[in-house]
Amino acid sequence: MTTLNTISDNPGARKSRIRVGRGIGSTKGKTGGRGVKGQKSRSGVAVKGYEGGQMPIHMRLPKRGFKNPFRLDFNVLNLDRVQAAVDAGKLDAKAKVDAEALVKAGVIRRAKDGVRLLGRGELKAKLAFEVAGASEGAKAAVEKAGGSVTIIAPKAEAATAE
Repeated sequence: MTTLNTISDNPGARKSRIRVGRGIGSTKGKTGGRGVKGQKSRSGVAVKGYEGGQMPIHMRLPKRGFKNPFRLDFNVLNLDRVQAAVDAGKLDAKAKVDAEALVKAGVIRRAKDGVRLLGRGELKAKLAFEVAGASEGAKAAVEKAGGSVTIIAPKAEAATAE
């Protein structure tokens, strides 16, 4: 009968690690499997991406696309998050709801280039939004609840327009 204190792994299932550099008789003594001399035999060397003079893979593969340096980074905010903040009493329903008010309420962490309002969830409170962008569904939901959505110019665009 097998009990919990007699259970063991199959023989050979767990290999014991080889201690490198512990004398000639250990099969991994002296140079410790690193060969002889040269940059790679020293400690703290890892030649990343080097393939022995062959063209490295990151240079062999084709490059695609580009990163737009002028792209704006918006905070994406859904209506259910706004409604939860109103229900919790963090967001004042009578005041205008802009990036500053949302940061103060803890709904978003920091105002990036503006807030983009999306239509997931249901909005019951009558709110006046001042945001950098809003989806059609979000606009419709806010107006259905009796609120309004004002689209303002995003921060980065406003700075370049001067």
